[in-house]
Amino acid sequence: MMKKTKRSLTGALALGAAAALALAGCSANTDGGSDAAGGDKTITLGFLPSWTDGLSTAYLLENQLEQLGYEVKMEELTEAAVLYTGLASGDIDIYPSAWSEKTHTKYMERYGDDIEDLGAYYDNAVLTLAVPEYVDIDSIEDLKGNAARFDGKIIGIEPSAGLTEQTETVVMPEYGLDSEYELVTSSTATMLATLGDKIDQQEDVVVTLWRPFWANDAFPIKDLKDPKQAMGEPEALHFLATKGFSEKYPDAAELIGGIELDDAEYGALEDLVVNEYGEGKEPEAIADWIGKFPNAFSTQLTK
Repeated sequence: MMKKTKRSLTGALALGAAAALALAGCSANTDGGSDAAGGDKTITLGFLPSWTDGLSTAYLLENQLEQLGYEVKMEELTEAAVLYTGLASGDIDIYPSAWSEKTHTKYMERYGDDIEDLGAYYDNAVLTLAVPEYVDIDSIEDLKGNAARFDGKIIGIEPSAGLTEQTETVVMPEYGLDSEYELVTSSTATMLATLGDKIDQQEDVVVTLWRPFWANDAFPIKDLKDPKQAMGEPEALHFLATKGFSEKYPDAAELIGGIELDDAEYGALEDLVVNEYGEGKEPEAIADWIGKFPNAFSTQLTK
């Protein structure tokens, strides 16, 4: 197993550099990121740690790619926009859990020509608005006229998230909430902290959420019904790569394309990585998960 390298990009620097490349139409290194012909077997995974679907699958791919002889670099980012521009420019080789079908369509429309889809690994991802179980509101449409109970706020996540755009530009206007509520954006961690504080005090709160996500089981919350389907239908989560990746690394592309997880497999993966083992012990969590679900791969590797 080759040595693992883990580093973080400075948000402002990454955004400036990646956006400059994208806006200039430059796709530096769109042939896959590293020179395979020259013997360089380094693959860079880009993910947002607070979006734990990507966190979990990043460490899963790290485990499997290292067994193929690759050195894996883990780029921890804070904004989806930076991730997609980095992927399109070749600074990032793989985005391990993209909501590319619907939630991130604006990024795919802009950068899709420089991105390669390696396949979907999970097919039942959904966006939601949620409230604590004790709140006597069960549908998004019932939020209208009750803004005072929630201080006129819907607590959201990162400004560049597809969930943020869907909530602000589709859901709120569709249900007539845009005149009564403000969508407060910050970060996933801040949203969860606010949710936890409100629950501790038994106060009303409505937040933007999604499934699959460990928080749905960790907090006593419920999804609000969406009779107008403004949040959209379920979508699949994909492994995306920089253009030309499968030509440079066919063994890696074949392995990644063969990963398919059902609800039980995905739920166990995220629970082990995020809750059972936690930060700093992700490799141990992955080894445990592979031992329990060896058939999640069409190409079999040992732990």
